[in-house]
Formats: sequence, C-alpha cells, structure tokens
Amino acid sequence: MRATEPAAVGILRITGAVCLVLMPLVMWLANRSAPLMLGLAATAFLGAGLLAQPASAVLARLRALLATPLALTVAAFLAWALVSISWSHKVVPSLEFWAELVLPMAFALAIAVSGQWRPTPALLRALAATIILAAGLLVFELASGLSQRMALGTGKMMGFIFNRPTIVLFLLAVPVVHALWSRPSSPTLDRLLAAILTLAVATLVIRAESGAARLGFAVLTLCWLLASVAPRLASALVASVFVLTMAIAPVLGPSAERFLPSMILNRFNAMTGQARIDIWQSFGEVARARPLAGAGFGTSATMHEHPVAAQVSPEHRTLLAASHPHDMPLQAWAETGVVGAGLLTLAGLLLLARLRRLPATEQAPRLALFAAAFSIATVGHGAWQGWWIAGLGAAILLFCRDAAARQGESHG
Repeated sequence: MRATEPAAVGILRITGAVCLVLMPLVMWLANRSAPLMLGLAATAFLGAGLLAQPASAVLARLRALLATPLALTVAAFLAWALVSISWSHKVVPSLEFWAELVLPMAFALAIAVSGQWRPTPALLRALAATIILAAGLLVFELASGLSQRMALGTGKMMGFIFNRPTIVLFLLAVPVVHALWSRPSSPTLDRLLAAILTLAVATLVIRAESGAARLGFAVLTLCWLLASVAPRLASALVASVFVLTMAIAPVLGPSAERFLPSMILNRFNAMTGQARIDIWQSFGEVARARPLAGAGFGTSATMHEHPVAAQVSPEHRTLLAASHPHDMPLQAWAETGVVGAGLLTLAGLLLLARLRRLPATEQAPRLALFAAAFSIATVGHGAWQGWWIAGLGAAILLFCRDAAARQGESHG
C-alpha cells in the first residue's frame, strides 16, 4: 500500500516527525511550546492517516484504545474534573486549565491512532541530535549568565526559565537512549550517540536550577538499575511508594515538617526547602477541609480567593497565593478530592500492571521513567501544565516502537 499512497501522505508524515524532532530546540527558545509542537505533529500525522486509509480505520483504533481499563479510568478522572468545575469560584479559568490538560493528551492520542507514527532509527537519531544541541545551548546560556537573552531583552532573566525545557529534554531522552542502545542490531554509532545524549542531558540536569529534574534523574537511575536485575521487586516498590505518596498528600506538609531532617532541608534553596513545606501545609488544609470533592479543578492558581481559604488557618493562608501546591498528588486532592485522587491512583496502578507484563528489558526503562516523572511531579510544577503533559505524551509515543512496527507491517 505504501507504493500507491498519495504523495501528500509522505509529506505530512515527514512534517509530523519534523515537528517532534524540533520540539527540544523550540522548547529552548520558548519554554511552554511543547503543546504547540505536539499539536502540529498531531495535525500532520492525523491528516496523513485520514488520507492513507478510511476514517473508519482510525476510529477503530481509537475505540480499541479508549476501551482499555486505563483509558476509561483516565476518562473518568477528566469527566470528574470537568464536573468539579461547577463548584469552582472562577469557572472560566478552571475550564482553561482543563483544556490545557486535555489538549496535549488529545494530540498524543491522535498521533497514536493515526496509523502513521513510526519512531524509525532515523527519527530517533535526529531527535537525539536536537536534544543534544538544545542541552548544549541551555548549558551555554546558564554558564554565561543568560547574557544572550539579556542582550535581546526578551523574557524573564532568571535561570529558572530553563527548568521546563530541562525537564522536557530529560523526558524525551529516556526512550531515545533506550531505543538507540537496546535494539538487537544497534550499530556502534547509535550506542555512541546514546552515550553522548546521556552525558549531555546529565550535564544539563546538574547545571540547571531544577531540583525536581535532579531528583528525577537520580530516581530514574536507581529504578532502572533495580528493575534490570529485580523487575518484580522494583515494580512492587514503585507501586507501594506511588500509592503511599498519593494517600498521604493531604498531610504531606505536617509530615515533612516533622520527619524531614533539617540537614536535608538546608541543602535546598529557599523555594525548594522550608518554603515548599509551608506551601504543602497551606494546600493540605484545603484538602482536609474539602476531602470528598475538593475545591474544584483548576482552583489552585487563585486558591487564596476561594471561599475555602476562610477555613485555612491564618498563618497558612498567605501561601495559598503560591499558584499551585508544587505537588501533583496534593493538587489532585485539593482540587478534586478523594474521588479525583482515587481515580488517578487507580490509573497509575493500571499502568504499572501493564508494565509488569513486559519483558524485563522493556519494563525497566518504562518503569524508571514512571518513577522519575512521578517524583518530579511531587516536588515541582503545577500538575496540569500543558508543557508537562505534552512532554509526557511525546515520551510515551517514543516508547511505542512495537505498535509502530506492527503498523508499518500492515502498510507494507
């Protein structure tokens, strides 16, 4: 079928691949641009899919994917989040946050069901090259004190503006390194490229101001090593820590205040040390005040203006203006209550159950990325930010090599 397909199909397929390959460089230039690049790629791949085959084939793949327990659970969370907006104090901004979460998920889904997504060796090599280049540019800018951007007079002149691209590059690098290194026929040059990519991203993570990225890198390394030698133990450990972290989120602040040694806190800067614990305490009081349904999806950005703020102790009320809790489980609890947090916990466990069925060599990098991404989400950014969801979606797509290979065979 490939020989008789319209020329536009090949052009659109290449366009989609180029959009994904350029994502690291565009994130370096504009640190919230990942959803845009993923959306452009989705448009191209879906267009190619609809030109190359009947729309019914795309819809059949979509129905099959959405019928899985994991997809149904995620859909249930999104539906509950949408319902919870009805008790938000600012409905329109909450709807905007919901759209910011859903759109990158829809883009990744569109690419997956298009029938055109094939992370070929050439695409992986090109993506590795752009990640290395973007990492080098980021390190150079950080080392030079952002002098280039200061000269241009663009944006905020603070090193933390590179935290988002650092995390996205880290997410994308994991499946690319695994693919380049682990293929049975991997040439020496591919393994050399994988090694250079690992070194480049590690250097960026160490040099950047993102403590969340450094935590994620450490968790990734330890989990990947453990999963390579004891996959069942690693899976059980990750699942246990995941469930425990989701469960204790409403009391995370008091627990960290009581049990986290000061010698550890003192190693972090002001916004990742005691101030972070104070924020957790503030939003934890919100979660405990509205334990069943939460304050409404997307309300964290202006939680200090929500009526629930009156139920928070005066000493913790100020930090409700911190935009978000800097902890995904706590944000889920504060905004969507035990219903939303429970659905997300179930979705995570269903995903981990799927990973357990993979061969150890394929399970290890995926499990490690799950653990790393979750650890980043528990200390870093807002849970529903589009650049984060788009980065995760792109990383997941890059792990879908087996499905892509089957699609390629069906088109041969």
